[in-house]
Amino acid sequence: MEPRWSSPDDALARVSDIVGAPLAELLERTSRTLGSLVRHTAAAQLSEVCAYAPKQAVGTDRDLAARITHDELGQLAFRVRVGAPFWGEAVLGGERRAVLGVAAAHAGKGGALLALTGLRTTAPPPPAVLRTVQRVWDLVTVYTYRLTAEALPSHTSVSRVAAAARAAVLTELADAHGAALTGVLTALRAPALDDAAARAAATDLAVDALAALRRMTYWNRQLSEEDADTAFHRGARELRPLVRHRAVGLALRPPGSGRSVPSDTAHTARAATRTVALALLEQEGVERMHVGWWMEGDTLRIAVRDDGPGRPSEDEAVVPANVAERVAALEGTVTLDPVPDWGTTVTLTLPLGAPAGARTAAAPTAAAAAGPGRTAGPDRAAPGNGGPHGLHSLHPREAHVLEQVSLGRRNREIARALGISESTVKFHVSNILAKLGVTTRGEAAALTRTWGP
Repeated sequence: MEPRWSSPDDALARVSDIVGAPLAELLERTSRTLGSLVRHTAAAQLSEVCAYAPKQAVGTDRDLAARITHDELGQLAFRVRVGAPFWGEAVLGGERRAVLGVAAAHAGKGGALLALTGLRTTAPPPPAVLRTVQRVWDLVTVYTYRLTAEALPSHTSVSRVAAAARAAVLTELADAHGAALTGVLTALRAPALDDAAARAAATDLAVDALAALRRMTYWNRQLSEEDADTAFHRGARELRPLVRHRAVGLALRPPGSGRSVPSDTAHTARAATRTVALALLEQEGVERMHVGWWMEGDTLRIAVRDDGPGRPSEDEAVVPANVAERVAALEGTVTLDPVPDWGTTVTLTLPLGAPAGARTAAAPTAAAAAGPGRTAGPDRAAPGNGGPHGLHSLHPREAHVLEQVSLGRRNREIARALGISESTVKFHVSNILAKLGVTTRGEAAALTRTWGP
């Protein structure tokens, strides 16, 4: 180990260099930093923590890095225990070679494997070096989880596209294994092989192909999906400390559906629920709070309700901008419904399908039906092709706001008439336009005249 790693200042400087990297460059920065401890030419990761890019490989030997497969890392992951560095041989890049593997997990929120290969020596590093590598990877895993859990909308959107890309890769793998099964038939029909030899060759081909396919399917599910109830209860553990020292009762309603949700949707749902709950708790007079998740078709609906005053002021950001942005990045919606003297309900809806940027060629058909400049979505309907349904889907408070809009009143006048803040009116108007599939207040008012209240 280089002497400078023994210096706290130098070690902190190296770690600081790693955590200063953006998510897409984190593995490369980690590999470069650890290169002074364990000389290697390729580094790869397989991470359940990061839905953005669960499998990555980098290195000065780009050819080796490019040949490391998801399946090879999956097999290595079964041999490496969290907190116990592995030094030995494994198949990476299509060949058996020396590997240093370390695994870490962040508070039950998923594990991450780091594999260093293309090593300059076959002798294992000293225990002190292995401990340092393990600690660095522990830190990177925690940091990756935080980046993912508090992802910017741009990261969230890219994550959905990455999930769709993984699905495409699975399709390609299925084709590849289809070719392998064709090889089985070829072996069985080969005139040069007797029955026993043909059966043996076919059996070997089939076992290898099916085992690899099962491993790939297992790892894709682990990396890109979360059980909805498990995701909810992870979020619940983050909510309980918020009320631990307050006289507030917390009621929780898990989805209880047995279904899965995309990992990035689960991250967004937990972060949004936590942030909204904290904002509601800042109000005076809150004694009870209810948090529930519902799986409704292809949508996850989240409701956070309190029994507070129900009169958020202009300077109370009940739905912070970062929550609205993250939900919008997944093409979801946010609805704020304060009722004076009864409390406030914040409802978030998150679609479970891929966003428009990751959809197949069939998606433009739905978008085209909405008309120029409009977007079709879970809560949106094109005028003339779903207007009544859109009107009937409005929340009662949204219907009251739409009635005021149809009278030509501006936000300030509506706020004064309904006894709510102007910012709340803006939230309602935005959701009304989205649900009706229109882009202007005038179009929304025209719908009310066409279809009636």
